[in-house]
Amino acid sequence: MGRFIIRRLLYMVVVILVVSFITFGLMHAVPGGPFDAEKALPPDIIKNLEKRYHLDEPLVMQYLRYLNAVFIPQFSSEGLTGDVEDDSLVNIKITDTFWIKWMNFGPTFSSRSRTVNDIFRQQLPISVQLGLNALFVALILGIPLGIISALKQNTIFDYLSMSIAIFGVSVPVIVLGPLMIWIFAVTLKWVPATGWGAQPPYVLGVFPSDLGWKYWEKALMPSIALGLGSSAIIARLTRASLLQVIREDYIRTARAKGVKESMVIVRHALKNSMIPVVTILGPMIAALVTGTFVTELTFGIPGMGKYFVTSITNRDYPVIMGTILLYAVFLVVANLLVDIMYAFLDPRIRYD
Repeated sequence: MGRFIIRRLLYMVVVILVVSFITFGLMHAVPGGPFDAEKALPPDIIKNLEKRYHLDEPLVMQYLRYLNAVFIPQFSSEGLTGDVEDDSLVNIKITDTFWIKWMNFGPTFSSRSRTVNDIFRQQLPISVQLGLNALFVALILGIPLGIISALKQNTIFDYLSMSIAIFGVSVPVIVLGPLMIWIFAVTLKWVPATGWGAQPPYVLGVFPSDLGWKYWEKALMPSIALGLGSSAIIARLTRASLLQVIREDYIRTARAKGVKESMVIVRHALKNSMIPVVTILGPMIAALVTGTFVTELTFGIPGMGKYFVTSITNRDYPVIMGTILLYAVFLVVANLLVDIMYAFLDPRIRYD
C-alpha cells in the first residue's frame, strides 16, 4: 500500500503539470486579454501593465515563471525565522509568509490590494465548508434511503425513497434554492435568507471554530440545497448495488447458518455494496467542494465561485490558473482516498 500511495502521488504531480499546461495554453488561445475593456485604455498604459505582469514575454517564459513561483520554494528571510549560526538556519520556524513564497499564485489583475493567495485564504474555506456540509447531507440521506429501498423492494417504502431521489435529481439548485428561501426565510422566518455564519480565524485554516446555531442557521439551507441532488445519486446507486449483493451465494449461505439478518446486511451485504458508492465519492467530493457557484450566488455566500466565474470573463489569468490547479488537486486527492477505501471495503483488493 505504501508503494502504491507514493506512486499515485508521483502521478498526481504529472497530472497537475499537464492540467496547468493545458489551462495556460487555452487561456492565451482565447481572443482578448486582461486589459481589454469596454473603454479602451491608451496603448502606453496597456504596454506598461503587460510589462509589469510579464505578459510581454514569450508564452514559454511566462509558463516557466509561473511554475517556478507556484511549485518551487523560494527561501526568504521574510518567511523563515530562527537563530543563524555559520550561515545555517537553526530552529527554523515556517511561517505563513514562507508558504506564500512557495505557493505564490501571483497577483490578481482585477485588484491591486489583493493577491490570488489572499482570495484563496479568505474565500476558499467558505466553499470547502459548504461542500463538506453538502457531502454530509448527501451521505446521511442517500445511504439510508438506498438501503430502505433495497430491503423493502416494490413496497411503499421503496416507491417513497425513489420518489425523493427522483425529486433530488430533477430539481436543480437554481430552482430549489429560491424555493427554500421563500418558504423558510421569507414566509416562516426560521432562518436568514443569505450570508454565511462562519468567520475567521478557521480551525486548520478551513473549518469553522464555532458550530453553534449561529453557524447552522445560515448553513442549513444552502447545504441541503446543494447536497440533495448528490443524495439522490447515492440513494439510487446504493439501492442497485445492494439488490445485487443480497442475491449472492455467500449471503444465502450466511442466512442458512442462522446469522441474524441485521448482521447479514451490515457486515456482509452493505460493506460490499458500498464499493460503487465509494467510486463516485471521489469526483463528487471535488464537485461539491469546488462547484458551488450557483449555490453561493443564490444564498449570497462569499465563496470562491463568484471570483472564479468573474475571473474568466475578465481574463484574470492568475485567478483562473490558481483555481483550476486547486480543483485538480482536490480531484486527484479524492480519487486517491477512494482507491485506499477499496482495500478497506474489500480485503481481496491489494495494490502491492
